[in-house]
Amino acid sequence: MAAFTLSDVCRNFDGIEILDHLSLEIPERQFTAVIGPSGSGKTSLLRLLNRLDEPTGGTIHYLGQPVAGFPVRQLRARVGFVFQTPVMFSGTVRDNLTVASGIAGIQEGNGDQRMRESLRLAEVSPDLLDRDAARLSVGQKQRVCIARTLMTGPETLLLDEPTASLDPETADKLVRTIAQLSGLNGVTIVSATHRLAEAKRMSSYVVMLDGGSLVEAGPTAEIFERSEHPRIRSFLESVT
Repeated sequence: MAAFTLSDVCRNFDGIEILDHLSLEIPERQFTAVIGPSGSGKTSLLRLLNRLDEPTGGTIHYLGQPVAGFPVRQLRARVGFVFQTPVMFSGTVRDNLTVASGIAGIQEGNGDQRMRESLRLAEVSPDLLDRDAARLSVGQKQRVCIARTLMTGPETLLLDEPTASLDPETADKLVRTIAQLSGLNGVTIVSATHRLAEAKRMSSYVVMLDGGSLVEAGPTAEIFERSEHPRIRSFLESVT
């Protein structure tokens, strides 16, 4: 089953068509990379998938059910979103995770176990639990954001350029962590990225966007093997 099915989806903002009659399927329990040049609609697509924004036309289904039919809070517990710039709540790492615990309705007494499991999955040392979140490195903050999102037990993670502000080595480690969540834990990952090498190496499926329209979508290996196709070659050159 597809995680998301988009049918003729449009997103218009201030008279500008950001997404233009987009129809595609995003597979369940795989790592999908959404790639495209700046302004291609990557972030706009992700924001529609958990109703941070609403489409101005067309329909979106999640696991066969209309996204519009989900209560927003329930949908966002199942479909988590990690933003490009990590945002920490005031207080410690534990405080940050406790906020997510409350949103998820985790019963008192079970929160600590869930915290440690979320930290483990995000590869964050439990030694950081009582560290002031504001004093973490950018890479640590991004991992804590992922752990905080995992506290709600999402089936799907949406990531908007999660490595954009990281150095290459830290970015590579973070993407490997994300890929493991999909490969080992069955979490559906949809990650917008401008890094083609990252998409090629870590994802199993690729969605190519340009000017709000779909260029191509398919298994990563197949798409990049067709890089000599004029349309795909032109697209890849526009991204780099």
